[in-house]
Amino acid sequence: MGKFFDSLFGSGREPERILDDDPGPTLAEELEETRAALSELRSSIRRAGSLLPTLASSHMRQIEDILRLLLDYVTEHGASTEQRVLLHSIAADYLPTSLRVYRALPPETQTDESPETEKLLEQLDILHATALDLDHQVRTGAIAELSAHGRFLRDKFDVDGVRIHPDGPQRGSEGGSR
Repeated sequence: MGKFFDSLFGSGREPERILDDDPGPTLAEELEETRAALSELRSSIRRAGSLLPTLASSHMRQIEDILRLLLDYVTEHGASTEQRVLLHSIAADYLPTSLRVYRALPPETQTDESPETEKLLEQLDILHATALDLDHQVRTGAIAELSAHGRFLRDKFDVDGVRIHPDGPQRGSEGGSR
């Protein structure tokens, strides 16, 4: 009974702390893991190619292409942690799982018109829309960041109506006194 109450109210001892000395992968390592997942995905799609309905194979390749181009963009320009996690999850888990589960079905169910193929195509439509949305979010974020930087520069170099130009400060928009 004492252990029960101790578990509810504590035993007066300090809780043990779990120390995590591993900070996790670096950004470069994280992006390389996603690149490796995309390479594995491409290989899996190619291996399954002739066994998949043409529409499914084409749709998977389109998604993989979107993700590959997005990864190149993210590598150069960056993205939020959430965006990178979603990118990695689609490449390493969501799309490969759809492919793996479909391939595990009996071959007679893997026809162009089967209900199983329809379910796969529904999943691929969702993943395609998600990949496009992610691509848009990442690129829009860069546009928003550029706009914010532009506002910062305008504020910084347009102090009290005096604009700093290479030819010297000018007041107002008429070119005022120098």
